[in-house]
Amino acid sequence: MTQNAAAPQSDLPWLDLYVDGDSHPRRFDRPEAVRAYLSKVERLGEEGISTLLEVGEVAPPVTRRRYCLIPLTADK
Repeated sequence: MTQNAAAPQSDLPWLDLYVDGDSHPRRFDRPEAVRAYLSKVERLGEEGISTLLEVGEVAPPVTRRRYCLIPLTADK
């Protein structure tokens, strides 16, 4: 009996978040995880979060630091 078979790792989209010139990104597996992180840890407002998720980048004056979100696809 199989419950909720997971998608193959090669099909999983990754989202790399760079904060204000970071050389190493924070990696997330879904936009909801990025949203939760930005809200709780970075304490961004909804305008900044929405802009980042829609456009892929947000910077002052909307946010106090520059954020860049780059979608990736995991390789086999």
